[in-house]
Amino acid sequence: MMIFLNLAIKSLKNRAFATTLTVFSIALSVALFLSVERAQRAAEEGFTQTISKTDLIVGARSGPLQLILYTVFNIGTPTQNVSFETYQEIQKHPAVAWTIPYSLGDSHRGFRVVGTTSDFFKHYHFRGDQKVSLQSGKEVQGLWDVVVGFEVARQLGYRLGDSVVIAHGVTKGEGIVHHDHRPFKITGIMAPTGTPLDRAVYISLEGMEALHMDWQDGAMPVAGKETPTSQIKKENIKIDNITSFFIGTKSRIETLKLQREINEYQKEPLLAIIPGATLSELWHSLSYVENVLRIISWMVLAVGFMGMLIALTTTLNERRREMAILRAVGATPGQIVGLLVFESAVLTVVGVITGVILSLLLTYSLKPWLQNNFGLYLEGSAIASKELVYIFVAILVGVLIGLIPALRAQKQALKDGLSVRV
Repeated sequence: MMIFLNLAIKSLKNRAFATTLTVFSIALSVALFLSVERAQRAAEEGFTQTISKTDLIVGARSGPLQLILYTVFNIGTPTQNVSFETYQEIQKHPAVAWTIPYSLGDSHRGFRVVGTTSDFFKHYHFRGDQKVSLQSGKEVQGLWDVVVGFEVARQLGYRLGDSVVIAHGVTKGEGIVHHDHRPFKITGIMAPTGTPLDRAVYISLEGMEALHMDWQDGAMPVAGKETPTSQIKKENIKIDNITSFFIGTKSRIETLKLQREINEYQKEPLLAIIPGATLSELWHSLSYVENVLRIISWMVLAVGFMGMLIALTTTLNERRREMAILRAVGATPGQIVGLLVFESAVLTVVGVITGVILSLLLTYSLKPWLQNNFGLYLEGSAIASKELVYIFVAILVGVLIGLIPALRAQKQALKDGLSVRV
């Protein structure tokens, strides 16, 4: 073994430039492969952990995916509302520990406006135990207070004390109808979460109702006849409807029973879903994207090993005299094959180890940036058990690839290597 190692190292040193390029090619391929796998795993973890510690999400009867999209991801529009009386009745259920009401319908410069209560800041969790927190300022307290998500503040350049004018309806741009006679004042800016929470604007339920005071059947009030803003008091506002609400139960055992009771609620059609199960179902419905990414990863890795095969094959002619000398001093054809396979194994192992180290360095150096800008949750084990299997397969493939030039070298005759070609 030591003889093989010494010969392999000396041979690789004589071809230092080609060896370095080969190792670098394998390392980049492995690093990219592991990075894509890590990103895919982080995307799944971040997606399914967008909301946590919430046992049920309740809304008007529609579909589970539609409900999870417009409540958790701010995508789409609800078809019906839930009466506030129904919400209060379910809120008093013995199995309910806490609730978070959600009222949707308006927007601000393309960002969703959410009407809620202080329970949102107390009970909303994401990625396990992480809670919503403020980067600066304070929570919504007054009728015209607003807290903006991190991305909203960053993209629009907002600071504490700035005015926010909300547009009627969900729009992607500036909006058509603005509630400019009832502006809000920014009292808080949320800390980044890497979730859809960063791209929303939060006001009180009463503030959402106050915006639409004097509206009749969706029509704007006549100019000059609307209630003056100074006369609108938070304590005098009656809330009629909300869009949905989140529930935390006192015991996980009671969750399924409560879900069945809500789905069979007689006073109005409701739908209660378990967010974790629905998010997993939604992610698996997108599994084709995961498969495409994995195919691309394997193709990148294959390109790296093809580079090694090309490098070993192209240098074979240059080494025919070397092989012939080894044969002349007593090396058997099997030992020649073993030497070349051993060289490819050394190249593969060094390249894979370098690629793993490079991937880990990139992961940990870019971790904060990826979480804040793309929501990639890079937690947990650095290399999953599945990725260890892939690494082992990559090393095995690299060793087997070395057989191709080795078998070719075995066929070279002794006189072919020693003869002088003119």
